[in-house]
Amino acid sequence: MRRTDELVKNLLEELNCETAFTIPLFGGIEISESVAVTWIIMAVMTIASICLVRNLKVSNPGKKQLILETVIGGIYNFIGETIGEHGKRYIPYMMTVMLYLGVSNIIGVFGFKPPTKDLNITAALALMSIVLIEYSSIHKRGFMGWIKNFAQPVAIIAPIKVLELFIRPLSLCMRLFGNILGAFVVMELLKLVTPVFVPVAFSFYFDIFDGLIQAYVFVFLTSLFVDEALE
Repeated sequence: MRRTDELVKNLLEELNCETAFTIPLFGGIEISESVAVTWIIMAVMTIASICLVRNLKVSNPGKKQLILETVIGGIYNFIGETIGEHGKRYIPYMMTVMLYLGVSNIIGVFGFKPPTKDLNITAALALMSIVLIEYSSIHKRGFMGWIKNFAQPVAIIAPIKVLELFIRPLSLCMRLFGNILGAFVVMELLKLVTPVFVPVAFSFYFDIFDGLIQAYVFVFLTSLFVDEALE
C-alpha cells in the first residue's frame, strides 16, 4: 500500500506543472518548468546547428559533414516519401518538430523533466500540426475548394469530416502524452519491485528508444495527414 501511495505521489508530481521562475513584468509572469526546459532545448539546438554547419565544404567533406549529411538526408527522405511530392515545402517544419520531440523525449536521461509530459506542450504541438494540415489544403485548393472538400465524395459525410478537425489534434496530443506518461509509470513500477540495476537497463528503452519512436510516430502521422489533405 505504501508503494502504491508513493507511485501515485510521483505520478501527481509529474503531472503537476511547476513554476520554474517568474518574470517580474506585469505583476509577474510565471514560467512553467516545461517551458523553461523547452527554451533550454531551443538554445542547445540553435547553438549545435550553428556549430555543425560551420566550414562546410562542397568537395572533400570531413567525417563530421558526412555524418551530418547522412542523418539530415535520411530524415528528409523519410518525411519526403510520406508527405508526397506536393508537400515538400513543409519538410523543414516536420524535421524541426521531429528533432525537438526527439530531444524532448530523451532529455530525462540528463535529469530534466521532458516537456512532453506536460499536456499543454503536446496539445500545442498537435494544434500546430492541425493548423499546418488545414493550411496545406487551403493553399492548394483555395478557401472555397477547402470548404467544398468537406462534402466530397457525398455531402452527407460533411459532419464527419468537420468532426475530424477536432478528433485529429486530440488523437495526436493524447497519443504522444499518453505514451510518454505510460513509460514513466512503467519505470516507476520497475523501481518499486526490482533491484536497482534492472530499471537502469529498461531506462535505455523507455527514455531513449521509446522517446525517439514517439517522435517518429508523431511526425509520420502529421506527414500522412498533410499528404491526405493535398490529394
